[in-house]
Amino acid sequence: MSGAHCRTAAIFLPSGEGFGMGADNFPVYDDMPRKNWERPSEPPMVVADLLVAYLDQMEIECVFGVPGGAIEPFFDALARSSRRGGVRHVLARHEAGAAYMADGYARETGKIGVCCATSGPGSTNLITGVACAYDNNIPLLVITAQPALPTFGKHPLQESTCTGVDTLGMLQHCTHYNSLVSHPQQFENKLMTALQRAIRTPVGPVHLSIPIDVFRSPNTQLAPSYDLQALLQPSASVDDEALATLLLMLSRAENIVLLIGVGCGEAIGSILQFADLSGAAVITTPDGKGLVSPRHPLFRGVFGFAGHASAETAIRDKSVDLIMAIGTGMGEWSSGGWSDGLLNSRLVHIDDTEEHLSQTPMARFHMRGRILSIFNRLVKHMQDVRRSGNFEYEQRRFVRKQHSSQWEPDTMLIAPKKYESSVIPILPQRLMRELSRLFPPTTRFLADTGNSAAWAIHYLQPRDRRISERRQGGGGSVRAPGRRKTYGGWLRVIMNFAPMGWAIGGAIGTAIGNPKMPVVCITGDGSFLMNGQEISVAVAEKLSVIFVVLNDQALGMVKHGQRLAEAEHIGCDLPPTDFAALARAMGAEGHTIHAPEDLAKLDIAAMCARPGPTLLDVLIDRDEVPPINLRMRVLAGTL
Repeated sequence: MSGAHCRTAAIFLPSGEGFGMGADNFPVYDDMPRKNWERPSEPPMVVADLLVAYLDQMEIECVFGVPGGAIEPFFDALARSSRRGGVRHVLARHEAGAAYMADGYARETGKIGVCCATSGPGSTNLITGVACAYDNNIPLLVITAQPALPTFGKHPLQESTCTGVDTLGMLQHCTHYNSLVSHPQQFENKLMTALQRAIRTPVGPVHLSIPIDVFRSPNTQLAPSYDLQALLQPSASVDDEALATLLLMLSRAENIVLLIGVGCGEAIGSILQFADLSGAAVITTPDGKGLVSPRHPLFRGVFGFAGHASAETAIRDKSVDLIMAIGTGMGEWSSGGWSDGLLNSRLVHIDDTEEHLSQTPMARFHMRGRILSIFNRLVKHMQDVRRSGNFEYEQRRFVRKQHSSQWEPDTMLIAPKKYESSVIPILPQRLMRELSRLFPPTTRFLADTGNSAAWAIHYLQPRDRRISERRQGGGGSVRAPGRRKTYGGWLRVIMNFAPMGWAIGGAIGTAIGNPKMPVVCITGDGSFLMNGQEISVAVAEKLSVIFVVLNDQALGMVKHGQRLAEAEHIGCDLPPTDFAALARAMGAEGHTIHAPEDLAKLDIAAMCARPGPTLLDVLIDRDEVPPINLRMRVLAGTL
């Protein structure tokens, strides 16, 4: 074949043998007949197609990931699905970014987020994002690949089995189900087990590792064997005895405080209705802030990391009989550094997860169950009591209301004057005010780990929020199988296992899950330098995501933490970076912000409607200390 040139274009074969190779593993040359290598119009169904069929059944629109040799059959199946208008693939720039996108998608839609990676380093790159979802109770289906089963132990390229770099073992500790599919007949049963574990409490990621030859195995079924609509429905049962005990405690309480965590998403409408009926004050954990309007008359601020003195006062008020912690664990950030003002015998802990309840052995009462079902029953009982004309009940409710008169949320801020300041460079406090004021009420804000989260938790408070959040999935609407009736809230932050750069991928997944709503990612320059390449995914997908970079030329939380602790100043300085120019180089719009006036000049409506991302490089005051005193007290061991 002298003088012939080897083709480098992708070759699609019925045997699925990869790129640039014929069915017999010989190179395909220009002078070979085209009929030997053209893609067939209807390739035979394989196990990878069956996986896609189940994703279709769950009404999952997309899979986030990065391709590679071992996972190529799954990508072939996604390509076929995409041509039919079904599940499609979204190409991340790094596998951790794919997991963050799946996380953001799950929070926004209530569905299971799906991410995938090839064997070896593709799988290890996923681990941080999967661990983040595990510690924040986000349901993900994680699909990784392996080389063909007969090659295990022979050192094939990127082997990551028990005979190589064991990624299955690595993912064991951050998933609720973790299995290698070693035979095609195992696939459906293991997939069903994984999906059920993903949405059953404790909710979280599940992982299937599938060898390439299992992916390619013929699938003779015309349709999936399982009906996920029935299999993945959540339980609505309530422990009647426990409910009766709780109602008795509530009837005797003069003053009640509700601590609302992020796990209250689907139940927030019922919980706020209960608060109104009982006259209870409402505070939230840092990650629960986005579930309640800052203008709600019963709201008293955020308790815990970057929180408000008003929430601390509500917790420590000696007239409070019951503190009802709902839908939250008691980690460092949500418990106020394990505050004795919260963790005492006044506490009633309500959650659907045993692990969360086990963190409060000192509580007066624990109730496990689906939070929505519990509060629907509480609301019905209280409405029945009101209709009965119970004078004592109404008198107690009036007393509670006196503790919860309407207020102005600006009064709870540490530095309200800085919230209004016009100094240059712009203060982070003023930036939060402008973001609150400029963006529409439906905006989803995601705040990244570090100073971004601290500033947003304390100072971000949109003024046009509805007082009562709408109920999700009401009216008897039919839900997709595996979908939780959930509401991520207007602000999303992560707790516990908190990687930098999560919000960048999370914002992209949020926008893909709900492209009609504006999405704002508040991130730091350190986080953007770590994961900012994912902005090009928003460019490719034409997503209206606004990335707000707090540019202080430092790893801000580290820098300020070192100063407050009087530690050595080391490892926190970053070089000056023009993030607006970097955004433009990747195809996004970029603007540099020096002063509040620069923000006022922006056409926010056009920005939110633009089919593509915008980056605001905000040069903030480098010396402003974020509200991180709680974190410093924990590190110093002074609690």
